Amino acid sequence: MTSVCMCFQVHQPFRLRRFWPDDRSGFFRYFDERSNREIFERVARKCYIPANRVLLDSLDEHRGEFRFSLSVTGTLLEQCELWGKDVLEGFRQMAETGAVEFLDETFYHSLSSLFEDKTEFIEEIKEHRESVFDLLGVKPQVFRNTELLYNNTIAKIVSDLGYRAILTEGADHMLDGRSPNVLYRAKGSGLPIIFRNYKLSDDIGYRFSARWWEGYPLTAEKWALWASGINEDCVNIFMDYETFGEHQWEETGIFTFLQELPREVLKTRLNFSTPLEIVEKYSSLAEVDVGDSSTISWADTERDTSAWLGNDMQRRCLEEMKLLEPFVKKTGDPEILRIWKHLLTSDHYYYMCTKWLGDGDVHSYFSVHSTPFDAAVNFMAVLMDFKAQVFRKLSTLA
Repeated sequence: MTSVCMCFQVHQPFRLRRFWPDDRSGFFRYFDERSNREIFERVARKCYIPANRVLLDSLDEHRGEFRFSLSVTGTLLEQCELWGKDVLEGFRQMAETGAVEFLDETFYHSLSSLFEDKTEFIEEIKEHRESVFDLLGVKPQVFRNTELLYNNTIAKIVSDLGYRAILTEGADHMLDGRSPNVLYRAKGSGLPIIFRNYKLSDDIGYRFSARWWEGYPLTAEKWALWASGINEDCVNIFMDYETFGEHQWEETGIFTFLQELPREVLKTRLNFSTPLEIVEKYSSLAEVDVGDSSTISWADTERDTSAWLGNDMQRRCLEEMKLLEPFVKKTGDPEILRIWKHLLTSDHYYYMCTKWLGDGDVHSYFSVHSTPFDAAVNFMAVLMDFKAQVFRKLSTLA
């Protein structure tokens, strides 16, 4: 029997304020408390609270048969603690059912896995693992990297940290004609890889309300029929949790779809499994070799790192952050360290992307900047001021 493995990414970054030096200090000298709270509360109202309610009802209705996974970033958990205890309580209730698997990732949803030195990457994974256990009472055993960034080196580190599997994108250029609907293993570590079926995922995440699409209108019954036509091990459906109510508004019928989906899937030859259950049920088919220079992700049509490192502005900003790392850590100042780590969040670099058409629209969503150039100039202004504070702190320690 084929398993449907659904994983929802839950994330909001701490966005930068339009920077101008003033008398503010600490974290909110750089990050916009007002806009971040407003965006979180809006998305919580439109997505997190109603989606949690629908899924909890489905878990209760289909006791044990409906199963899925959540990957909740550390930045989102921080925002829940600040502004959304009811959202956090919903996640806790899901964890208590035993039918929802929580995954690990980098706490800051950062690009640290792309550093040559992977120390920061490992530190952030451990921080996320501790936070998920403290807040939700679970110990994740499967890893989902920021934006599904993946290569052999990342897989080896994740394996060495004791994780049982890793999720990534079923990119056509990497699979080279092979199916994403079976397990593979990573070269150099043997870590099981669960590949996203991007077509069936994006039918929900991107095309659900697209009237130009030949599949419109998409119903739960229609989607379940499509999925049941796959006679392989697993259909891996990964998408942003914000699909429900935010990217696809309530008026599109997305919550009705979400409510009916478990029932329609279970009417077919399909069942639901979490990522860990996929690894325990099925054997890997073959080895996959993804070198560091061929890193894949789930972003844009290229499915590579170009969403964050595709232009000189992005590369310059990240390089400055790398160069600053030893000095930040030498200060030993928790607040300085926290600011630097939040400046590694992938969204900041995503907003600087200069791609256009469909991908450009995606990059501007949730951005508080008017253009990618505005995002880059503002980030560099923040970084220059922050760098001055780092070296001012070091001068007091000399």
